[in-house]
Amino acid sequence: MNMNDNCVIKTENLTKEYRLGAIGTGTLRRDLQSWYAKKRGKQDPNIRIGAKTYEKGDRFLALDGLSIEINRGERVGIIGANGAGKSTFLKLLSRITSPTDGNIMFKGRIASMLEVGTGFSGELTGRENIYLNGAILGMSKTEVASKIDKIIEFSECDKFIDTPVKRYSSGMFVKLAFAVAAHLDAEIMIMDEVLAVGDMQFQQKCIKKMRDLALNDNRTVLYVSHNMNTIRELCSRCIVLQHGKMIYDGEVDEAIKVYLGGEQGDFLSHDYSDSRHKEPSERNEINLKSAKYYGKTDNIFNDNEKIPLELTWQNKEDIKNLCLRVEVSDYRRFPVTAFVIENFYSGKKGEENTRRFNIDISRIARGGYYTRYVFYNRKSESQPFETLEVAAGLRFRKRMADKNQNRWQKSWGSVIMDEIELIE
Repeated sequence: MNMNDNCVIKTENLTKEYRLGAIGTGTLRRDLQSWYAKKRGKQDPNIRIGAKTYEKGDRFLALDGLSIEINRGERVGIIGANGAGKSTFLKLLSRITSPTDGNIMFKGRIASMLEVGTGFSGELTGRENIYLNGAILGMSKTEVASKIDKIIEFSECDKFIDTPVKRYSSGMFVKLAFAVAAHLDAEIMIMDEVLAVGDMQFQQKCIKKMRDLALNDNRTVLYVSHNMNTIRELCSRCIVLQHGKMIYDGEVDEAIKVYLGGEQGDFLSHDYSDSRHKEPSERNEINLKSAKYYGKTDNIFNDNEKIPLELTWQNKEDIKNLCLRVEVSDYRRFPVTAFVIENFYSGKKGEENTRRFNIDISRIARGGYYTRYVFYNRKSESQPFETLEVAAGLRFRKRMADKNQNRWQKSWGSVIMDEIELIE
């Protein structure tokens, strides 16, 4: 496997397989209990009620043939749903575990933060742990000493630097660990969601530091996060993983759209036969059964195209003057807008109804969005509105037609506004 001069990380057909049900319960006594219950055909007394069980020899592919090249100075975000293989990939790069198949090549030293406090000894002080981490990276005591003042200042832990780190809070752990990783001489920095523990001000400080290291010192940064806002702020490239495979590698905004559209397969229709996607409501008088985009083969809408939404529900009680609010939020789950239709239906208990709606999203900027359906009404004109049913809705993606792609000023943010009027 060859690497070009600018490439610092390269993987070919990287595969990691785990055997399920092969690890003991922790004590000989519990293992014997489990073995004896299984031999008698009884339920394992050490398994939590409702937990999924695996037979010995069952296998799980955490990574499935991953081939990636990452160049020097790149800031690469890695996103995907839980279980997609993000953390497994970083553990393989950090040599915490070894691959089942495939090859990994890299150039330079790697500084990784995979969990809060990884690589720290709880009995040592913050100062001693800085020297310990430097030694792990192959640096001499003199080299670490030349940087230690900057590390302590950046970590904001100067008052506690000579205190054993077992007494640190999780936030202090993150601050010191990041300061060490950022200031020691490692060509590759690997971060796995650890900044979520720190406060917002320190997160911004870390993102700025990582960006500066990549731009000015030509460091390579790999960053895993479920916070799409920090991915946008930091990364110049983004990889989307799904079930151990790479499904997208490229521009950050497009990667986020792929992630939002592919996180679950029901972006065209959804069956609400269970209550997982529903929220408690005040009166719970209707039962939403399904939602779909009728006449569509995908959830992508261009320019002035309207969303054709079909909802089916059953009345649990007599319904009068039913109203619907379709709420829209962005990839950060920040509210964008809401569409409302009032007093559009009345019906008897037990009736099942299907209604179709056209929703005009022409003023929404391109991007990926979540929706939420809120059914409501009020018993009389003098009373406030009350919710009858609330459910997470279908996702959609707004995209401008190719001929309009360069009109960026009309698609910045979440709302498209009219042009500025010039008054002479």
